[in-house]
Amino acid sequence: MIEAAMFWNEPNNLSHWDFEIDKDWSAYASMVKCAALAVKAENPKLTRVLGGISPIDPAFITRMHDLGALDALDVVAVHGFPLDWNHWSIHEWPDKLAEIRAVTDKPIWVSEVGASSFGAEEVQEFGLQRTAELLLPRVDHVYWYSLFDLPRAWPATTRHRESEGSSYYRHFYMGLLREDGAPKLAMKHFAEYTPSLGICQWFHFEDHRLEKGVELLRELGVKKLRTGLSWADFERPNAEQWFDRQMSLLDDFELTVTFCFTPERCGVRPHHTSPPTNPAEFAEFCTAMVRRYAK
Repeated sequence: MIEAAMFWNEPNNLSHWDFEIDKDWSAYASMVKCAALAVKAENPKLTRVLGGISPIDPAFITRMHDLGALDALDVVAVHGFPLDWNHWSIHEWPDKLAEIRAVTDKPIWVSEVGASSFGAEEVQEFGLQRTAELLLPRVDHVYWYSLFDLPRAWPATTRHRESEGSSYYRHFYMGLLREDGAPKLAMKHFAEYTPSLGICQWFHFEDHRLEKGVELLRELGVKKLRTGLSWADFERPNAEQWFDRQMSLLDDFELTVTFCFTPERCGVRPHHTSPPTNPAEFAEFCTAMVRRYAK
């Protein structure tokens, strides 16, 4: 069942939010505040989470505080990939958490953390074990990204795609299982850390991996799961049927559901990273999903 609603994904990352339109994040803060208050009115039991930030930037959290967005939220979340994209060592995780704790008294979740097997599966194996050692004693909610590798036929959600070089291709190797379903070295360790360690697995629209994913998550002893419901996808044909199927199969997990991605018709410009022209429309989507799927 849904225990938490998260508003957007990596809003301070240019691949997920159009900074050219919203240069000071005031539009994002306004959107989040509107949506979080609407969700609270609809279901006050749900935990409301600021979209997990990447990079980990205390100045962004301070900006959200100054704009009043944090007043409507219960938790702030961070993402970290020090073995792949961040310019800091995996051993610095305690320091990175301390940077955020220095600027907010909100609880901190690590809503995405992972390591790719792009260079070697042994790197991911080490990353899983060291991440669990460093974060599980310090943070209540930690979500490993991810269960499945991203199929090579699907695009990764970044703006510049192949021009990013190896940074782009690492997106395809973050899973505990390869695209062909074969387990990687890290897979054999994962159950040692559940149920404390959760998983972040984005299921794409009409994802053929959904049933297999649910089966594997149960086998691994996963209780905490983070996934997403795309506002843009909700405009597709048969969206309600797909959302109903997905959420029904995931109902046994403690779900953090991320609401994100603007339909083209609703954005300041026609792109899923665009701020909506009317923040109330995003709030309406969030409350509709909470009304439909949160008990």
